[in-house]
Amino acid sequence: MMSRLIGFSVVLFLAASFVTHAQPKGKVARLAVVLFDAPATNPNLAAFLAGLRDLGHVEGRNVALEYRHASGRPELLPELALQVASLKPDVIVVLGGDMVPTVKAATRTLPIVMLTSNDPVEAGVISSFARPGGNITGVAFVSGETASKRLQFLKQAMPLLKRVAVLWNPDHPDGEYRSAEAAARILGIHIQSLEVRRLADFDGAFEAATRARAEALMVVSSRFMNLNRARILEFAHKKQLPVVTGWGPWVHAGGLMSYGPDLDILARRAATHVDKILKGAKPADLPIEQPTKFELVINLKTAKVLGVTIHQSLLAQADQVIE
Repeated sequence: MMSRLIGFSVVLFLAASFVTHAQPKGKVARLAVVLFDAPATNPNLAAFLAGLRDLGHVEGRNVALEYRHASGRPELLPELALQVASLKPDVIVVLGGDMVPTVKAATRTLPIVMLTSNDPVEAGVISSFARPGGNITGVAFVSGETASKRLQFLKQAMPLLKRVAVLWNPDHPDGEYRSAEAAARILGIHIQSLEVRRLADFDGAFEAATRARAEALMVVSSRFMNLNRARILEFAHKKQLPVVTGWGPWVHAGGLMSYGPDLDILARRAATHVDKILKGAKPADLPIEQPTKFELVINLKTAKVLGVTIHQSLLAQADQVIE
């Protein structure tokens, strides 16, 4: 395996996974898939692979996948990115926007398809959504209106709501926190900023929310927050705090409500960019796709536990109700 050629020490520190398959006769595309966490725990990988299969790119037949992951350790990403670039695959797929700048720094020529929850323009990795330029294209979850809509839905569910703690990572470039602030002023809600950049910040953020007597917790979507979902929900359940976020899986895990795009659909859309590049398109000419449909998901089980009565008018707007 390639990892043996790289050296035992690099494998130990990168915790990289490398998978190849016997290549059949004919053209076999080589894709390097870069993940922050292991393939088994990545929330977007299965849908992305399904999208590839739907487009005729079948692993072991006409496509070979080579995985690299950092086991959740950001300090390993620079070496990981250089390792991926040295493989010279046909396309590098990056499932997680936080990793894109590092991968971009490792290669300015190899095509990169990203799936990102942050704003790639704000992060400085593309020139514009319409014409990204350079060697990067893909799909971005970002939409400036979703955070304000979440707060509006939360206010509908809890008309007397006055204090909402917002858990967010300032190092994750997007406009969700700003959008929530603007909506809060109109709705008469006080927003408490809980900045979390690393694992050690969570305890202090939770203590601050408790001291301020927060009445609800809004989680700004990011890979880092998603990886720590269980910890965040455990705190919220202990303090009887309704949780609102942008990703539906949080609601299935016990959050009160979410409003945002279907992540599986977007992961499948990233596969279409790979398909186009393999057929000769240039990343610079492929616009960054953004979600056009957003879903409101409400967990009535959680509402009952919290003593929150969801009015029928709000339930009528929901795309999915968990009972």
